[in-house]
Amino acid sequence: MICQLSAHYPVRDICQALELSRSGYYAALRRKQAPSAREQSNQRLMERVQSIYQEHRRCYGSPRITRELRANRVDCSENRVARLMRRHGLRAKQKRAFRPRTTVRAKEDLVAPNRLQALGTDRLTSLDQVWVTDITYICTRDAGWCYLAAIMDLKSRKILGWSLEKHMKSSLIGKTLDRALACRLPAPGLFLHSDRGCQFTCRDFQERLNSLGILPSMGQTGYCYDNAAMEAFWSTLKSELLPDDGVFESMATARIHLFEYIEVYYNRKRRHSSLGYLSPENYEKQLQITQQTNHN
Repeated sequence: MICQLSAHYPVRDICQALELSRSGYYAALRRKQAPSAREQSNQRLMERVQSIYQEHRRCYGSPRITRELRANRVDCSENRVARLMRRHGLRAKQKRAFRPRTTVRAKEDLVAPNRLQALGTDRLTSLDQVWVTDITYICTRDAGWCYLAAIMDLKSRKILGWSLEKHMKSSLIGKTLDRALACRLPAPGLFLHSDRGCQFTCRDFQERLNSLGILPSMGQTGYCYDNAAMEAFWSTLKSELLPDDGVFESMATARIHLFEYIEVYYNRKRRHSSLGYLSPENYEKQLQITQQTNHN
């Protein structure tokens, strides 16, 4: 009220009429202008939130950002982070619409049973027990449609090997398997789960799996959710990595971005809700420590 009256009357006369001291009035005015301790705390927290939001490709919502803050010893609640994000218009980038893909079905005599369904994901107790694999499409301006194959450890969600080529012949998945085996030495009896595409059911690939002691497992035809973990990875990768128009300038550019995303970010940094908000590598380290402790 005093501020409104001061536009028409001297502050000295107003304070005298209201029996207030001028020093008290100016002190109150300074307090009103200065942000409160809570506001200052929110401002500092929001700076950290925005930094994490940008670092993680604008794809983290309040649950993952809260875990990231706590990992950096910033004590805060998820509700507070969500409230600040709403206030500043920060929203996690939405995943692209999932479109199930059909593959060429091979002869029945080369189709393996669904060993993963018989095992049950609740019985996964260690790494290199089940690997899952699939192929998806990546568009480039210079080479048109390219084909990305990947192999994931189902327990840790870590991508063990991947390849990008202009074709989707069986050699594409063969090269991907080579790269997975270069970083892991699974014991005989590992399941490799895929769909029934000809790349996985061809005789050469089946014979190679047999020579390595790897047991093929295949989902039923036309039911992509038999390989839900890989489908979820493709959705995440395309939402977080692809340019706004969904097209890379070149195949070479696509390879560079895929390497940075998979090897540097996804495997090492990206937090997964299914892994207790740990990255695949950190989850594997924690799992190995737990298993060693239990063994001892």
